[in-house]
Amino acid sequence: MTSSALTLRLARLADAHTIANFSRDLIEYGLRWRWTPGRITENIRAPDVNVVVACVHANIVGFAIMRYGEDDAHLDLLAVAPSYRRLGIGRQLVEWLEKCAVVAGIFTVALEVRAGNEGAQIFYKRMGYRTLVHLTGYYQGIEAALRMGRDLSCQPLDHKLRGTR
Repeated sequence: MTSSALTLRLARLADAHTIANFSRDLIEYGLRWRWTPGRITENIRAPDVNVVVACVHANIVGFAIMRYGEDDAHLDLLAVAPSYRRLGIGRQLVEWLEKCAVVAGIFTVALEVRAGNEGAQIFYKRMGYRTLVHLTGYYQGIEAALRMGRDLSCQPLDHKLRGTR
């Protein structure tokens, strides 16, 4: 895949079903489906949320959702299709949303990740996130999570991830 084949853009209402299916299949597996098309649509419409999609030749291959508060932001969801992982797409999605936070004067970002998802934890650590707390039963009482956070004022957003691929 060439870098010119990848585009990032804000999600459209017509993308809600695709994003919801990504969430169901790649994030919420083994849990009750909570990020339904209706909930995704609400987030696309919300003034304090950015839903961004990564497209290759007009096909959605990843997405991320970030909510912005007065003083902090929360990365609600991030997923990249398995065949497109480890190509920098997740990093680009997160950096795009982090830049939006900084423009809004927000320098603290938090997220939750499944305690058993070591790959995602490694990804977030490489992005500058650190583990803040272990949350027992966070996911519908079934699975624990790690809350991770990042202070965007500590590291430049366009940092290079040397030796991380």
